[in-house]
Amino acid sequence: MVVLLADPDKKFINDVLEKWSLPDVPVRSVTSAVDVISVAAAGDISVVFLSADFLWVTELDSVSYLKEHNQGVEIVVLCEQKNLSAAENSLSRGADSYLLKPVGTAILENAVRKVLQKNSNKKSYQLMETQVLDDLLGSTPEMQKILKTIYKIAPTTSTILITGESGTGKEFAANIIHRLSKRTDDVFLAVNCGAIPENIVESELFGSKKGAFTGATNKKGLLEEAEGGTLFLDEIAELSQAVQVKLLRFLQNREIRRVGETENRTIDVRIIAATNRNVLEEVKNGNFREDLYYRLNTFHLEMPPLRERRSVIGNLVKHFLIKHQKDCGKKIRDIDSAAQMALMSYNYPGNIRELENIIEHALVMAEGEIIRLGDLPEELHPDPTLNFNQGNLLPSPDSVKKDNKNSASSGADGILPLAEIERQYILKAYNEENNLSRLSKKLGISRTSLWRKIEKYKITI
Repeated sequence: MVVLLADPDKKFINDVLEKWSLPDVPVRSVTSAVDVISVAAAGDISVVFLSADFLWVTELDSVSYLKEHNQGVEIVVLCEQKNLSAAENSLSRGADSYLLKPVGTAILENAVRKVLQKNSNKKSYQLMETQVLDDLLGSTPEMQKILKTIYKIAPTTSTILITGESGTGKEFAANIIHRLSKRTDDVFLAVNCGAIPENIVESELFGSKKGAFTGATNKKGLLEEAEGGTLFLDEIAELSQAVQVKLLRFLQNREIRRVGETENRTIDVRIIAATNRNVLEEVKNGNFREDLYYRLNTFHLEMPPLRERRSVIGNLVKHFLIKHQKDCGKKIRDIDSAAQMALMSYNYPGNIRELENIIEHALVMAEGEIIRLGDLPEELHPDPTLNFNQGNLLPSPDSVKKDNKNSASSGADGILPLAEIERQYILKAYNEENNLSRLSKKLGISRTSLWRKIEKYKITI
């Protein structure tokens, strides 16, 4: 971390440098506005204490310049009563805070410590978020490939097209890409293109000028609202040809024109688009512009349905329980074995979104601290005794109870730990398919992961 102290008062600067006590945080100092710009151009400044006298260099906004050339820089404006209003105005241009002089070295150091702590917390959060991503998206080879791609493309500004069935986590993936990008401190806006009435979709996206049409006002569109950040256009295949043309024009030159205006506006926003349709088929049928498809498809992510990554269902159930149980006024400590089997074997035509709705339903219906089969929606109630050749692996509740009635891992109420359910799941699967490569593919996990589980549960093969 490097701190820049920019102030015309040389005595003040010398006093701060003499008393500075943070050994791992070097301080650079300048006493002119021009020098602020030259030092900022190096791009390695983390914190700037900027005199209100240096907010403008001729007609150049030094706050904007600092932000543009130093990613994540924290700007604290140093002001006096006479230029307090200028310091306050600088907040709207990107400054983070201001301090009223006189101000001592200890106060400046305290501000730097807060930034250090914030950066440390952010790094820890990102590491935790990476682990959560692995847990929620799954460990199948296909999902690991998607995650690897996300980590690579997130820091770029490239457009991305995400496809997959409804409810597979397309918006979640887009949000993660934004969170891992350099735009993470700016806005992430999500809009469902199919939910906007066709007669106003153009003005909603690109904005409008007062009087352009009946009821029109001077209004920013979603592209302007997302300035500096990311705009997620869900169900993009629902856009009309006319709007597709305007979106293509924006992607080509990064300019928009509000409805009713004659001048263009330059906008900096990243576009991530998604659809549950086969876009190439839409192009072939003349419903989607081919040139727009290739503009959007710089990178393509295909989100697989939940039924093809069953290994992640357990982690998703835990996540949704934590997310919703407080709102439902419940504290769930367990899910009985029959309910677990039903959750693991259901095909989820609505994918992750449907699973979340199922867990919310179960939380509302549960009468105690345990979710039982009867608490789940009716479509999950049929006996989950399933045929492996039909893509289902779980043994029946009766067979599990019989196999485990004397097991030390089975509780007094007959409820089995999730690990025991998984052991039974793998054992049943292996009895039907003893080729480990094919079995791991059907289970939705890597062959290495399957081997680890076989060793963990001491399954004889």
